[in-house]
Amino acid sequence: MEGKEKIFSDDKEKAINKVLESAARNMETKSAYHHEIVWRNVILMTLLHIMALYSVVLIPQAQILTLLWAYLCFLVTALSVTAGAHRLWSHRSYKATLTLRIFLAIANSMAFQNDIFEWARDHRVHHKFSETDADPHDARRGLFFSHIGWLFVRKHKAVIEKGKTVDFQDLLSDQVVMFQRKYYITSVALMCFLIPTVVPWYFWGESLWNSYFLATILRYTISLNVSWLVNSVAHLYGNRPYDKTINPRENRFVSLAAIGEGFHNFHHAFPYDYSASEFGLRMNPTTWFIDFMCFLRLASDCKKATRQMILTRKEKSGDGSY
Repeated sequence: MEGKEKIFSDDKEKAINKVLESAARNMETKSAYHHEIVWRNVILMTLLHIMALYSVVLIPQAQILTLLWAYLCFLVTALSVTAGAHRLWSHRSYKATLTLRIFLAIANSMAFQNDIFEWARDHRVHHKFSETDADPHDARRGLFFSHIGWLFVRKHKAVIEKGKTVDFQDLLSDQVVMFQRKYYITSVALMCFLIPTVVPWYFWGESLWNSYFLATILRYTISLNVSWLVNSVAHLYGNRPYDKTINPRENRFVSLAAIGEGFHNFHHAFPYDYSASEFGLRMNPTTWFIDFMCFLRLASDCKKATRQMILTRKEKSGDGSY
């Protein structure tokens, strides 16, 4: 009996030591990384959101055409990201003609969320290394970090190191992407700030003050936060009917706000699907747009997960919510 008790005691001591060593390694890893704050981004984003809050006060005194114009600019901005930078260039989930690619690239400069190459590059890294140190907006670090905080700090070294292992040759060989990248600052000044501001003033006599704060500042701030919802809320809140082993969730609020990008558990399970959703057109204006472009023969070869593939994935790894 004494021999057995000694063995059990030794095993228990080894287990405790293993736990302590693991905890020590975790503490060492956490303490080894310190956020290096990019104060320029903090100041600029703070000022932008303060101006956006002020813009709300101007809404009652603005002309209805100005508000409609601001909303139209928002839709163009959103589609340039969801249908362009995301589904076309990041995932190659469908093919687009030169005409459509040029339109989406021009519209993407209105979005001002980094040029197409940089956006798609970071997004591919996000998918390949989701919820790890190599994820640019790692949701494990909390809602604030995954929403906007990741823009306030230097990228984790793992993002840069792991990013070098991802293939971006198709982006580098895309002349539209490279042209937009080359002239990005000029195109942003024109598309994100000048045109949205000048159109209401020139065509229906809106004041430049209202035009700038509503069609440019408020529209831009809202579009940024809508895009960030996919990184934050859709990674933390919702169900996981396709794969419960990954963090991205199905979130209908995000789908409504981000014109179809909130079916995020599906999207990470089937990233090549052009609809980014099992449900096709439902709650998915981006899919409507791509389908319409197919009707006009400006888009083609839309990739889609088959019904059997979806059912198999649900049964194998889903959380049972569907």
